[in-house]
Amino acid sequence: MKLPSKPSRTTEANPKRGYTIQAVVRAASILNAFQSTSEVLDLRVVASRVGLHKATTFRLLETLVETHLLERAGKQGYRCCVQLARNKRYRIGYGSQTSLLPFTAAVSDGLVVAANNANIDLLVLNNALSPRVALQNADTFVSEKVDLVIDSQINVGIAAQIAVKFAAARIPFIAIDIPHPGAIYFGADNYKAGRMAGRHLAKWATKNWKNGPEQIILLGVDAAGPLLNARLSGVLDGIHEVSPTAHRIPTHHYDTKGGQFEATLDVVRRHIRRRAPERALIGAVNDSTALAALQAFREAGIERNCAIAGQDGSLAAREELRRRSSRLICSVAYFPETYGEQLIRLALDVLKHKPVAPAVFVQHELLTPQNVDKIYPNDTWMKSSPESI
Repeated sequence: MKLPSKPSRTTEANPKRGYTIQAVVRAASILNAFQSTSEVLDLRVVASRVGLHKATTFRLLETLVETHLLERAGKQGYRCCVQLARNKRYRIGYGSQTSLLPFTAAVSDGLVVAANNANIDLLVLNNALSPRVALQNADTFVSEKVDLVIDSQINVGIAAQIAVKFAAARIPFIAIDIPHPGAIYFGADNYKAGRMAGRHLAKWATKNWKNGPEQIILLGVDAAGPLLNARLSGVLDGIHEVSPTAHRIPTHHYDTKGGQFEATLDVVRRHIRRRAPERALIGAVNDSTALAALQAFREAGIERNCAIAGQDGSLAAREELRRRSSRLICSVAYFPETYGEQLIRLALDVLKHKPVAPAVFVQHELLTPQNVDKIYPNDTWMKSSPESI
């Protein structure tokens, strides 16, 4: 007769320990729901993250507030007051596009702050608008064995080479503004943003120029390939949409060597000397090129012969929009000051193997002299002086 076997001590996976206090376990799960001390969560989000009923979650939240481990943030939000030790401190590589453009500087500043708040080590390298440097930096990220890379480089010709390096090292990466094979794209819907600016340019010309524009100038970044210059395609289509006869107007496209101010200034100066524009609509790939074009027309004494649309919504562009009678008539804002927190949140989702979309599009909004103070009411509080023209 076969005797029954004794129960094995390993038959029950993860047995509960008799002295575990479930209320403490639940409170700890609430604290662990916060990824950093800067993150503000409402009741619904916390309950979803910890998998508890809202009523139970609410009681735990309020208890943790009373014990000063959490604090209330606004009417319905909560913020963690303690920096919890995590099982792993992630290390992320960030390849900055350049230190010369205000937009990129705003992205970099926000990313450094967000990484620090999330207890992440951030290795920052400057791609310097150079394909050679960007490739070297990719090698550095691989040799440093970072957990993930956030790359902002505009030379589409080396995108595949960079992608191969990270794929071979099994390092996930996020590409800002310019798609790379195998990367998660984070950036603008460039064509939509350009079309928004183009429509505004055409409407402005219809209202202010009796005979309409006599030429169109597009200032692009050819090294970035078709995606970034899709802003200019959008500008042109937006103009044609509002002014069906605009397709007969001569259009001049110029490369600005990475969207830099000085290079654009030289280009537009030469154009003014050769073409003597009387009514020129100008679509610029970013605010640096828009402001450079404005300076070229202004120093030639013919500012009233142009109307310019920028892209980025930079502080310098916002100050110019506030200037009476300026011919920078709009800029599309992308709010780069918000990129850092969004990028770190996306990076953590990737590292924790959560499902993420292959492309994350940022918010953009048309800034004009009429709405700039409403959208950016706190510019006058900023200590840094805007770039002058």
